[in-house]
Amino acid sequence: MTRYNIYGVGNALVDSEYEIHETFLAQANIKKGTTALVTLEERLGLIEKLAAHEHQVIKQAGGGSAANTIVAVSQLGGKAFYTCKVANDDIGDFFLKDLALADVATNMSLERADREPGHTGECISMITPDAERTMATHLGITEHVAPQDLRPEFISQSDYIYIEGYLVSSASSFQTALEAVAIARAAGVKVALTLSDPAMVEYFKENFDLLINAGVDLLFCNKQEALLWSGTSTIEAAIEVLQSRFNGFALTLGSAGSVVYDGKLHEIAPVATKAVDTTGAGDSFAGAFLYGITNGLTFAEAGALGSKAASLLVSSFGARLSQAAVDEHLKIRP
Repeated sequence: MTRYNIYGVGNALVDSEYEIHETFLAQANIKKGTTALVTLEERLGLIEKLAAHEHQVIKQAGGGSAANTIVAVSQLGGKAFYTCKVANDDIGDFFLKDLALADVATNMSLERADREPGHTGECISMITPDAERTMATHLGITEHVAPQDLRPEFISQSDYIYIEGYLVSSASSFQTALEAVAIARAAGVKVALTLSDPAMVEYFKENFDLLINAGVDLLFCNKQEALLWSGTSTIEAAIEVLQSRFNGFALTLGSAGSVVYDGKLHEIAPVATKAVDTTGAGDSFAGAFLYGITNGLTFAEAGALGSKAASLLVSSFGARLSQAAVDEHLKIRP
């Protein structure tokens, strides 16, 4: 049976990018720079408005926070599996083919007949001339990922499972996350969790606490998420709380670098770069870090690799690095 470095559980989204003018946002009554969850009707209505103003999709890319992380693991040379849910539509085809090209195995079939009807999740990303993104996300069928979508036989053959924090926002996906943790604990597989977004921590802290109490070995978070979850006002106090609750964590601090913990704190220096798009930086860091610790690197070494990956990502547009960029700048062995 194939052994995986990382088994991920998370959302399946396709990022559809549009280049727009700020006047469109004003006419559509959308606040610039925001990220909003929208209904199917709102999603379809927005696409109609974009088409009416002759704005067309300029780029599509596979997305979803944990999916970005899992792809990064695979690009670096790790073996990865991803549990998700897509519908029998064109966007679902795109998402699965994109994962297949990245050599990531999934629970979903490329055959539409094997999938449920509905709409695959989509993030409509509208980019103004100043490079700022305004995003509208419709989760679609991905919020209905269910425990039966898990593959226990592959979880038990993995070094870590990796749980996307956005799963706490839906009853079905939260139960899936809890079941994945239970399967991993029973099999002696380590559990990693990312807090994903400050809003998730603020509104779903109880669910996060339930997941953490179920058994989390490694936590990923940024400064704001750490402060919110720990209920502290300084990063020093937040780190003390994290140390008391987790055997390992990776805390990203933006341009100040990161701090990783494996029983000892390690300060990771940032890699200087000119940031043009920070979308997916935390996902990229997590992917490189997870690859590192499951392929012989220490936490400090994996943190340095994660910092380098995040720095490289933010220097260009998009939430994922190209394989060529990974091969040139991040490969740690042939």
